[in-house]
Amino acid sequence: MDRRILFVGCGSMAEAIIAGLLQTKTVDKSQIFVTNKQDTARLAYMKDTYGVKTSYDKEALFSRADVVVLAMKPKDLKDSLLTINPYIKENQLIISVLAGVMTETIEETLNKKVAVIRTMPNTSAQIGHSATAITGGKYVTEQQLEYAEKLFQTIGMTKIVSEDDMHTVTAVSGSGPAFIYYFVEAMKKAALEAGMDAQTADALITQTIIGAGKMLEQSGQSADTLRKNITSQGGTTEAGLQSLQANEFEKIIMACIHSARNRSLDLAKAIKV
Repeated sequence: MDRRILFVGCGSMAEAIIAGLLQTKTVDKSQIFVTNKQDTARLAYMKDTYGVKTSYDKEALFSRADVVVLAMKPKDLKDSLLTINPYIKENQLIISVLAGVMTETIEETLNKKVAVIRTMPNTSAQIGHSATAITGGKYVTEQQLEYAEKLFQTIGMTKIVSEDDMHTVTAVSGSGPAFIYYFVEAMKKAALEAGMDAQTADALITQTIIGAGKMLEQSGQSADTLRKNITSQGGTTEAGLQSLQANEFEKIIMACIHSARNRSLDLAKAIKV
């Protein structure tokens, strides 16, 4: 994993990946370069916090990079690609972490036979627990796909998927952490309203989420089975579940995922060449 990696854009996702790579000692900080459009304060923060190299000298940056990670906002993609295109070489590997952006869009915008891998990690990469889906463009080799897998496996688990599935991936695992945090916020509000102190609520809810996740991961049982196992007739769990069902919780969650997926599809259409 001794390739030099250039991050173009340094928002929360880029930071999460960089933090994860450094925490797991997958890549040395001397091998990571970061640039962005014009936010000098953000660039200074990345340098001071992680010790990575930062610069606006595109020629120097791209001449040293083996891998280029596209991590700008999707709406800025076209302008960014046109700006950096003169510096991109066909022997470089391009990895995109942009929601809704097809590999074909990047290939056609660059108009070069460059290998493009599309990924959808999530911000849990920062602590080594991302769920990352990966798909390759038409110029990607098996070796390059394996490199991307190994790279993202250092910050969590990976799955190779078809590009058609990436919009769903974006909704389920890309945006998923935010939906879970929102659920946790609601649980905490209910606990506080019932008189529990905030510190105790935070500790109990956090461990409950962690424990449920570990049960899903390690028990070998489905969510449906695990739910039924702890739902006693006439008990507290059943009462809570009945409230969720009465308020169409399942439909709300499904609508949430469908809305996020549709937004990913809209982004793809808006950005397509």
